[in-house]
Amino acid sequence: MNTRIKISLILNYFLFAILLNSVGIVILKVIEVYMVEKTAASVLEGFKDLSIAIVSFLVASFIPRLGYKKSMLVGLGIVALACISMPLFPSFLTTKILFMCTGMAFALIKVSVYATIGIITNGEKEHVSFMNTIEGVFMIGVLTGYWLFGVFMDPENPGSLEWLSVYWILAALAAIAFIFLWSSPLDETEVKQGIESSGSKADFDKMFSLFSLPLIYFFLASAFLYVLIEQGVGSWLPTFNKEILKLPSDMSVQAGSIFAGSIALGRLLAGRITQMISWYKVLNICIIGMALLVIFTLPLTNGIQLTPNVNWLNAPVAVYLIPLIGLFLAPIYPAINSVILNALPGNQQAPMTGLIVVFSALGGTTGSLITGAVFGAFSGQIAFYLTLFPMVLLILSLAAFNKNLGKVTEVKDSTVI
Repeated sequence: MNTRIKISLILNYFLFAILLNSVGIVILKVIEVYMVEKTAASVLEGFKDLSIAIVSFLVASFIPRLGYKKSMLVGLGIVALACISMPLFPSFLTTKILFMCTGMAFALIKVSVYATIGIITNGEKEHVSFMNTIEGVFMIGVLTGYWLFGVFMDPENPGSLEWLSVYWILAALAAIAFIFLWSSPLDETEVKQGIESSGSKADFDKMFSLFSLPLIYFFLASAFLYVLIEQGVGSWLPTFNKEILKLPSDMSVQAGSIFAGSIALGRLLAGRITQMISWYKVLNICIIGMALLVIFTLPLTNGIQLTPNVNWLNAPVAVYLIPLIGLFLAPIYPAINSVILNALPGNQQAPMTGLIVVFSALGGTTGSLITGAVFGAFSGQIAFYLTLFPMVLLILSLAAFNKNLGKVTEVKDSTVI
């Protein structure tokens, strides 16, 4: 019955998976093409993440009034224009604007998609099933993005603007998604009933009331640290592959798909494992495994020499080992999000989602900025070694978070809720 709108949501998420996770690729290219310093290039993560955080915080309560379908159409229109501007006005400034627009649009898309799923599905099983489908498509989009950008790169001429041609394809995909959504029926009557009687202030009050709970601080610290590590590694992995592992630009980008694939595989495995072992034990094992991988793999990256005609068969072994960090990172974010949302009553879960988006965005920006600054001032190895520090802090914050979950009954019965 809702097949067209479901396909539309899938198209939306596929497109934004490519755009959002292209930051590391674009950082590599702006360094090569526009001769931008690494520290300056690292701000691209901020343009994306901070715009997501700010727009999510400011307009989440307004989106139901505008309508989910209209909000998604606005988001798709914004990114279509931003993608067209990339090949027409090639510059570092245009690139900043692209990621700012992508972040703003994704804030509209994510809130609207999640809310629309509740409208078009019947019952918990269908809801969970389609949510998993959406998240699975997102990971397919991430993997596709690495290879799509790689196709348009010329390893013989790294400074070429040919790579910008990929944005014509992305603009066309945005246009297709726009037309498909516009022509897909979506009944939002039930959602809009009673909107006028509630104001935005009530939504903000619910969000800020959460800060009276100690549990929230430890959760937000954990979410912040997780995204700091993930974005610090993910955004700079293509540049690391190019400068430290001596891969050509196209291979450097495509090798990043191993990181995305590791995250996808890790989440699938964790879904099974956490049914048998407590989430807290699983996450601690993952963090320790991640730290050991960094400690034992990074020494393999020392002294690598540029090899003519390098390919997937003779590439350094570190090309395949370092992205496996994603395998251990994967379970952390979904697990802590699930735990915190289940610890809160239903009327506080939407405000909590808003805080998750905001602090995740701040963590992503911080991770990219720190990694970029260290990468530029010292080396890629030192930048990646420094991820051990937030890993230690993450173990500590998770311990405090788990301890406070023991007060779950008190949290659910709290008068502030």
